Amino acid sequence: MPETPPRLETKNLMRRYEGRVVVDDVSLKVQPGQVTCLLGPSGCGKSTTLRMIAGVEMQDEGEIWVDGNLVCDTVFRVPPERRNIGLMFQDFALFPHLQVGENIAFGLSGEKAQKDARVGELLERVGLEGYARKYPHELSGGEQQRVALARALAPRPRIMLMDEPFSGLDNRLRDGIRDETLDVLREADTAVLLVTHEPEEAMRMADNIALMRHGRIVQQGAPYNIYNAPADRDAVAFFSDINVIRAEVSGALAQTPFGQFLAPAISDGQSVDIVIRPQHVKIDFDRNGVGPSPTISDGTAARGQVQRARFMGSESLVEFRMDHDGSIFKATVPAVFLPKPGTPLWLMIRRDKCFLFPVE
Repeated sequence: MPETPPRLETKNLMRRYEGRVVVDDVSLKVQPGQVTCLLGPSGCGKSTTLRMIAGVEMQDEGEIWVDGNLVCDTVFRVPPERRNIGLMFQDFALFPHLQVGENIAFGLSGEKAQKDARVGELLERVGLEGYARKYPHELSGGEQQRVALARALAPRPRIMLMDEPFSGLDNRLRDGIRDETLDVLREADTAVLLVTHEPEEAMRMADNIALMRHGRIVQQGAPYNIYNAPADRDAVAFFSDINVIRAEVSGALAQTPFGQFLAPAISDGQSVDIVIRPQHVKIDFDRNGVGPSPTISDGTAARGQVQRARFMGSESLVEFRMDHDGSIFKATVPAVFLPKPGTPLWLMIRRDKCFLFPVE
């Protein structure tokens, strides 16, 4: 039995501006009912990728496929309005002179009764029954977002492209509206490709994350895998603060103040970075930082002097200046822990939570 093709597939997309490559060999697949996030810093090529898929910008190389059918390469091109792709952007782009019902019906064809029925169905789906005769300026930001969603869904697109559509909402509204929006899209079995530069948003929303940097996808996978098996040091740092321990390999071992680390695939004399997140640094509360290093089962402890401590709400962030090299090391502690600057304390690390990368 032949395999069902993905709802959306891009193959080796390339885009250049004035000789500069801004999208470089981007290939991805999105299945029906799946949310894929293009995640990366501003300027990495996320929005350009979205515009090429939508058909409002042409790629220089590569192909775009929908349900196993070619919609665009460098010769053949299906017009944007015939691609059955919906678009949602940060500013919602509602027509201010049209009522809500007219905004939603704008892209629909057919008899007025059919269009009115579709508008009513969508207003009920997004929780805005009775809003058909209101104007956009009479709505809150969250209500405008839901109207924009209803308008994008009106033609029953098989794919929805979303370019940071929630960034204009305040934090209090964002989580609820974001979850409601994605629930509606999944119920409609729509394939969603969403652009964001916020890792927490991607982790919360995505079934699959494509991490972009300098126009390229550097890693793809489920949020759990991207977070816990990062491709490189920059991938770790994109999701959280990091601590970095630089070491040199000798005999497949990297010697650090926290003990030895196995580095079997690294040549002797090669430098490596051992990366650990602050939440996986342990503070030895039973010792006051005086005397020899405490003995622990899987390594040794290193001492640092408290530089500053800040309460962050659910946890405290403590920064240390390490005795061995003067570097700054960060640790997070649940609840309130605010030691005075200059306090010496022993630090230990979760070795199972460390990532080791060769220094290029």
